[in-house]
This record gives sequence, structure tokens and C-alpha cells, in this order.
Amino acid sequence: MFTLIKNSPQLLGMTLVVLVTGCTDLKTPAAANVAVANAAVDEAFKSGGAEHAAAELQSARDRLTQARVALSVGDFKKANTMASQALADARLAQSKVQTAKAEATTATLLNDIVLLQEQIRRASQKSDLPSSDN
Repeated sequence: MFTLIKNSPQLLGMTLVVLVTGCTDLKTPAAANVAVANAAVDEAFKSGGAEHAAAELQSARDRLTQARVALSVGDFKKANTMASQALADARLAQSKVQTAKAEATTATLLNDIVLLQEQIRRASQKSDLPSSDN
């Protein structure tokens, strides 16, 4: 096969075009995946990831950096892999933030219920007392 390519400049040219086109086709999805992961990491940070999911957010940032480096050197497969992992870490961070916020809201509501129950108990005890109008 290599002899055929060497002896035919046209075939060599077409082979190069196919290889270059194939590499370009890998770059576009990798760049898009890195952009999606970047947006997810930003959203995780803005939603409170630094406070509620620091380890996951840091992992997402580290993997996003690795994806950017891989993209810049043309390692599109690694860029895709690292971007996918960064996206997963960012989504995990967002989920942990949502869980922490829901737990805080639940704790506040439970506390409010206890306070209301105490107020109701006190009000009912006052109404049970005999009146001093006699």
C-alpha cells in the first residue's frame, strides 16, 4: 500500500486531505465539549460550589484545565475525555449545592414549625387558665 502511495502523487495528496479533514472533524466536537464543560464549571461556581462542593469544583477546574491544554496541543481525544470528566464533576458539584441548599431550607422550616407549635401550646395553656373575673 505504501508503495502505491509513493508512486502516485495524487493518491498521496488525497490521503493527506483525508487525514487533515479527519483531524479537523475531531477538533470541533472537542472544542464544543470544552466550552460546555467551561459553562458548567462557571455555573457550579456561581451557584455556590466553592462553599458546598469545593472538592468537586476543584476537580472540575483541574480537568477543564487539562482539557484546554490537550485541545491546544491537538490531542482532541484527551480533550474530549477531560472535558467530559470536568462536566461530570461540575454537575456533581451543582447537585451537591442544590442538596445543601434544600437541607438548609428544610432545617429552617422545621425550626419554624417547632416555634409555631410552642406558640400554639402557650396560647392553649393561657386559654385553659381560670378567669380572674369572679
